[in-house]
Amino acid sequence: MSELLFYDLKDTAGVAPGLATQVCRELGRRIVAGHFPEGGLIDDENKLCTRFGVSKSVVREAIKLLVSKGLLEVRRGSGTRVRWRASWNLLDDDVLAWHQGIEPKPEFLRQLMDVRQMVEPNAAGWAAQTATPKQIEDIRKAQQDMEQASSIQDFVVADALFHRSVLRAANNEVLIALEGVIFSALLSSIKVTNSDPRENKRSLPLHRRVLRAIEAQDSEVATSAMREHLADTYERLSGALPDFSIKRGASEQKG
Repeated sequence: MSELLFYDLKDTAGVAPGLATQVCRELGRRIVAGHFPEGGLIDDENKLCTRFGVSKSVVREAIKLLVSKGLLEVRRGSGTRVRWRASWNLLDDDVLAWHQGIEPKPEFLRQLMDVRQMVEPNAAGWAAQTATPKQIEDIRKAQQDMEQASSIQDFVVADALFHRSVLRAANNEVLIALEGVIFSALLSSIKVTNSDPRENKRSLPLHRRVLRAIEAQDSEVATSAMREHLADTYERLSGALPDFSIKRGASEQKG
């Protein structure tokens, strides 16, 4: 559900992928999940053709797509190998989406949350200054849907749409380019923090405060409210995932 929601948030869910893209995504999911380990070889071309029931040209195109995302490298005479994670294009939308199909890795989730904490409070502040009436209505509608959600899934969808609406209400084209990172962090954290309906109720007043500040065009309060909300999320993640809070190096702490 989270991977599909990611594509929904990116407005790409309605685009029917071709065969090469489908094979690329299936192989990509396996690589991200570790079924094809870093540094190891993937199945040869003939095996992939048989597994997916497609032609060699489709497999080759899928491999090219994964090479372009930094996940694979092709070497003549030695096969196609998974590159080390440090070489992956982690900002690629597909790579971010494929992470939704696996259990959240605490270190990667923490890094994504770091980006959220840098970006979203500022986005909320800018939204308070620049949001159009339609954009404010989108935020308000998402808040109402959270308040009225009858299931965890409905709440998760509304929660994700709330943050998307705030991000877009900042009206910053460069910020929009970072949507994938924000959505991936949001959906990964939701898996951990939204499993208990009582925790959902706990977060409602925090979302409501962000909305009210944007409605009032109070940039300072909107920034503070989003920062408080994300601090609460960080605290809940730390409680749910023992390895989530990782001490940074001494030099980083001094900086």
